[in-house]
Amino acid sequence: MARIAVIGAGMGAMAAAARLAVAGHRVAVYERTGTYGGALGRFERAGFSFDTGPGLLPLPAVWRDLFVKTGKEPLEACVELVQVDPSSRHVFADGTEVSLPNASRAGVVASLDRALGPAAGQRWGDFLVRARETWDRTRRPLLEEPLWPNWTVLAEREPYPAVPHKRLLRTRRAGTLAEIGAWELRDTRLAALLESHALGYGLDPRTAPANTAVLPYMEYAFGMWYVRGGGLRELARAVYERCLARRVEFHFGAEVAAVVEKDGRVAGVELAEGGVAEAEFVVAGVAPDVLDRLCGGSAVRGDGEVPPQRGGASRLTVLLALRGGRPEGTAHRTVVHAEDREAELDGLFGAEPAMAARPTVTVLRPDDPGLVPDADHEAVTLTAVVPALGGGVDRAAADVSARHAEHLIGVAERAVPDLRDRLLWHEVRTPADVAAATGVADGAIPVPALAGAGGRLLHAANGTRTGGLFTAGGWSHPGGGLPHAGMSGALVAGLVVEGPEFRGSQ
Repeated sequence: MARIAVIGAGMGAMAAAARLAVAGHRVAVYERTGTYGGALGRFERAGFSFDTGPGLLPLPAVWRDLFVKTGKEPLEACVELVQVDPSSRHVFADGTEVSLPNASRAGVVASLDRALGPAAGQRWGDFLVRARETWDRTRRPLLEEPLWPNWTVLAEREPYPAVPHKRLLRTRRAGTLAEIGAWELRDTRLAALLESHALGYGLDPRTAPANTAVLPYMEYAFGMWYVRGGGLRELARAVYERCLARRVEFHFGAEVAAVVEKDGRVAGVELAEGGVAEAEFVVAGVAPDVLDRLCGGSAVRGDGEVPPQRGGASRLTVLLALRGGRPEGTAHRTVVHAEDREAELDGLFGAEPAMAARPTVTVLRPDDPGLVPDADHEAVTLTAVVPALGGGVDRAAADVSARHAEHLIGVAERAVPDLRDRLLWHEVRTPADVAAATGVADGAIPVPALAGAGGRLLHAANGTRTGGLFTAGGWSHPGGGLPHAGMSGALVAGLVVEGPEFRGSQ
């Protein structure tokens, strides 16, 4: 039995902690804030409750596997996991609307044909077939295995398949997600639908590799899920309680000041309040720059390894308390697309990043009595991608959020026509709040690992050059997003328990 110190109580770190405790190790988690969950936060006021992080869960099998492997109670015995239907409603720039059923390729194709015209659904369905092929090619090396030592093979190869081009009498391989939209979907609304999946993770579809297609594929193949009875914060609670049941120790308000190293191997963690917690292994659920600081500025990655990924985008979230109950038949999620998509992308990813005046806004309206004081009120969450702090964005200006919140509310009126008349109050969560909750200095959101693109969207391996030091969470392999964070915890547990020969679950 080894002593293991885990830095941070984010979802990836807790996933690793639970698995390591079940394997017989003594695990202690040191969290600088007063609670668990990392990005899965909660805001409560006057009987209303809101998720301040992700509001929907793709690929719940990752968390089901964690609960199967760490105890007798399955995930569904600990939370009320429900599939939202429709999966999403989309309001396009030209006013066209479409609602897409959850986890039904045939249903999605039929809905698109009705809303966008004949053949639109077929083109989207053909795209999903190619996206599935991409998923099959990348799923194991990018999600289920430790990062390959020869990771450059993943960086150089674009797994999205080439498509026959009738006029050119040859095949043509899209290099970016935007090229898929232009060449294969051939409809600005379908292109907006496709690109919204990349934009939601803070990726520019004009430079995101074509295999970003796996992101919409995950949604349409495995569905989108919600935790009824309090939102996705309840998933964090369930994972935390599973850790406690496996005798993981939690120390909140315990900031780690340094990773203690001896003879090239970790020996524990030094706490800011004083003292050293000795450990044979350390699992760091923190961003790369934080880990570098904890290691005294010395590089924890060896030569030739994937360079630490730096985020460039964050999220602005507006929490709305509304009078009047949620109307029957309301979609859980509505995406209101930007009126000028190119201008939005130029602003977000240009030399001087700035949020568009009318950005793409995701409107979440959960059917959940646990979020409101009574049936005569509704809790609504608006989110938009915004530049992270820094990178040309003035830090002080980023905190002056009232004007930006008004932009989101104005856009959301296209999805909730009587919004302003029903509004009781609103709260705003800025990139600065993301930074405070996650410890990522610029409030950036990590993206899932993707192949190609020269490796710039791969994440650093879970192991480091320091013996016994591992990383978990969104900033290490296989990257950001709730499923990927859970997978990182599984990979770290495998590497600790089985050693460097671990090759992932079979």
